Amino acid sequence: MKILQINTTVNSGSTGRIAEDIGKVLISNGHESYIAYGRGNQKSQSQLIKIGNQTDVLMHGLKTAIFDRHGFGSKKATLDLIDEIEKIKPDAIGLHNMHGYYLNIEVLFNYLKVKNIPVLWTLFDCWAFTGHCSYFDDIDCKKYQTQCQKCPKTRKYPASFVLDNSYDNFIDKKRLFTGLENIEFVVHSQWLKTMVGKSFLKDIKANCLPSGIDLELFKPVASEIKKKFNIADKKIVLGCASQWSERKGLKDFIQLRALLNQDTFIVLIGVSKKQVKSLPTGIIGIPRTESIQELVMWYSAADVFINPTYQDNFPTTNIESLACGTPVITYNTGGSPEAIDHETGFVVEKGNVKDLSDAIDLIFNKDAKIALKCRERAEKYFDKNDRYQEYLDLFIKLVNKTIQKSH
Repeated sequence: MKILQINTTVNSGSTGRIAEDIGKVLISNGHESYIAYGRGNQKSQSQLIKIGNQTDVLMHGLKTAIFDRHGFGSKKATLDLIDEIEKIKPDAIGLHNMHGYYLNIEVLFNYLKVKNIPVLWTLFDCWAFTGHCSYFDDIDCKKYQTQCQKCPKTRKYPASFVLDNSYDNFIDKKRLFTGLENIEFVVHSQWLKTMVGKSFLKDIKANCLPSGIDLELFKPVASEIKKKFNIADKKIVLGCASQWSERKGLKDFIQLRALLNQDTFIVLIGVSKKQVKSLPTGIIGIPRTESIQELVMWYSAADVFINPTYQDNFPTTNIESLACGTPVITYNTGGSPEAIDHETGFVVEKGNVKDLSDAIDLIFNKDAKIALKCRERAEKYFDKNDRYQEYLDLFIKLVNKTIQKSH
């Protein structure tokens, strides 16, 4: 088979690494793998197709910021992509993040409908079935179930600062996304599967497959990284995000710092230079890194991983931490709690920083076997070799089903 995947990035960030790993499984099983992507320049084992350029991204951003028409820019870039698809003639297409200022969903989906190419679309958030936002649970909005309009999150990603076009966006997405004959979804959490089931996409099959990670890379290691920061004798509370914001719980970490004793340090990976300067004593800020080895050293050195996210689907960081033997405490947000059980962490209600602190104390006092329990859970449920083999099986079934229909 020839499989083409489309994503914002390749081999970078959680979605980019997922696309890359699916490509590796395809190649190792004798198939051809292509990945079309919008941004970045990471190397890949798949054959790569760059979508558009920086000017396209900027113009798409402008269209979003003024007219609230995210996903409806980048027309020429998407037409050029279609030319490449025509040359490749893939047996199926794997879609990932369709938002990200790089793709025109109208051009792409109209083409897919005409060509009737099998599509396996991995949903990482709720953008596909809302009129604007990628998440709505932080404000308990239910407009997506009937008709988005007068969006309360217009100025949140993908931010519009002039118009609110959530009403038309909702109608257009419904028209575009519900007319494909051979399409299935992959979702990484039961939570998102439930959300899809309440949306206009409810009639499309949603396969729930947890994310997978490389357990040969993410594993407990002997880590000396605490010595580098002169905190070798301290307890470590770790947080990790590609970008820190209110959504990810940055303010909660700052409040948490005041509740912890002086023998405990918070380490936040992914903070900006500006954010580093504003962090209080007792919080160490480290810029975002593409080095998996550095992440593994921090996961392994940490005593507990905290994920105080206010809106999320199934954070990869949770399972990366478990794989390195470190328990997880997360807010009761989206599918985030689904990564852990009562032996490998705790779930706390959103915004309850005191309960975060109490849960940390409980982790610190738990039996040392908790590290083994974390690793065992990762090996049982989150091995990418198992998870991405399931992707391959889904691609094969979709292609075979399409062939049978044509006969």
